[in-house]
Parts: sequence; C-alpha cells; structure tokens
Amino acid sequence: MARLRPSWLGDLAGAWVFYSVLPLPPGLSPRFERIARFAPWVGLVIGGLQALLWRVLEPAGLLVQIPLVLALGWSLSGGLHLDGLMDTADGLAAPAERRLAAMDDSRVGASGVQALLVATLLQVAGLGLLQAQAPWALLWAAVWGRVSPLLAMQTFPYLRDQQGTAGFHRRHWQGWLAEFSPALLLVAGLSGLLLGLGASPWWWLGWACALPAALLPVRLGRRLGGHSGDSYGACVEWSVSWGLLLLGLLWRLGLW
Repeated sequence: MARLRPSWLGDLAGAWVFYSVLPLPPGLSPRFERIARFAPWVGLVIGGLQALLWRVLEPAGLLVQIPLVLALGWSLSGGLHLDGLMDTADGLAAPAERRLAAMDDSRVGASGVQALLVATLLQVAGLGLLQAQAPWALLWAAVWGRVSPLLAMQTFPYLRDQQGTAGFHRRHWQGWLAEFSPALLLVAGLSGLLLGLGASPWWWLGWACALPAALLPVRLGRRLGGHSGDSYGACVEWSVSWGLLLLGLLWRLGLW
C-alpha cells in the first residue's frame, strides 16, 4: 500500500510536521527533503484556522480578535518563524564577521526584541484596518508569507555548511519549476475558489502580498550575503506583516 502513495506525499507530511504543531493524519510517513515547496499549503491551513477564529470572535470586537488570532498563528507554527525573525535581527545588528555567531546565540538581543515588536505592530495595524475583511487577508498573507523563503532558496546561497539545520532545503533543491509548482497551483486554486464564492475583490487583491514576499528575501539576502534557516523564518514573518498592512491600506483607502 505504501508503494502506491506518490513520493511527494512524504514531503507534504514532512512540511506538515516541520512547519506546524498540528497532528499528522494517520497513515502518513513524513520525509524531510523537499518540504519547503509545501509550506504554503501548511500556511493555508494555519491562515484558515486564524480566519475561522476571527469570525467566531466577531461579537467580542477587535481588542479580543486581533491578539488571539495572532497568538493562534504563532502557536500553530510553534514559534518557528518568530525565532528566525529575532535571530536574524540580532545578526544584522552585529558586525559582518560575527553575524552567524549572533544568530546562533540562544539569547535574544535588543534588535531581536525590536524586530518582534515592529512585526507585531504591523500586523495589528493591518488587521485593524481590515476589520471585517481580515479573514481573507489572513489566508493570503499566510500563503504568500511561506512562498517568500522559496525565492530566498532559489536566488541566494546558503550561508552555513550544507549540513546546517536548514541545509537540506538546498541539498534537495530541484529548481524553479519543480519547487514553485505546488505554491503556484495553490494561489491559482485559491483565486479560483474565492472567485467562485463571489469574494470580490479578494480573489485577486490578495496577490498584492506577492510584493513583500518577493522584495524581502532579496533585501535580506543582499544584507546578509545569503540566507540561513533563521532568515528563511524572517522572510515569512516580515512578508506576513507587511502583507497584512499593505492589504489593510489598499482596502481602507480604496486603492484597489
């Protein structure tokens, strides 16, 4: 029976385990090789649960919705990307020759705390602007935020030895088409679903999140001279944060 399962199913299961704390459905054996290509699919589930919680908490108002929805997203991802965000900020604040050592340090510095606060405030501002439209934005931001590391993996070298904790991404990388196809199918399918549901203009407005998802890995990669597992996580958090704010501004100002 196991031989009848497609090979990609093991990578999807690996992505589920690696990028979330959600229980793995029975009968699946995770494989940790080409899991990054399925991270946007895991993001869709996390964003969907956040969107559902937002709807459930609507009677309580924004002061309850925003912190609990953000806390749910961080909890479901196990704080993986937040840790990368803070470590990357500490690395950028250190001299070039000490960046990797600063990122490895388990202690969080002032720059890491500042990055966490800024990213959180960006998300709070975006959700506050969106209000009733927040569930659609949460879906899109969660998906595109996890596309961002794929761009980092494709366009920049890995900063550490290939045996580093995130080195397996580069070792098993098979190029643009193979690694981006699942994400592109997902965003196309999500667009079609929202169009069918009559969720105008969210079937196309969410594509605005592609802008920070594309720019942030380039910005970080140039400053660091490459990427590491920490900066992959930072790409996710910054892309989600700026994506939510961008969507909030577009919606509130009617620029769409």
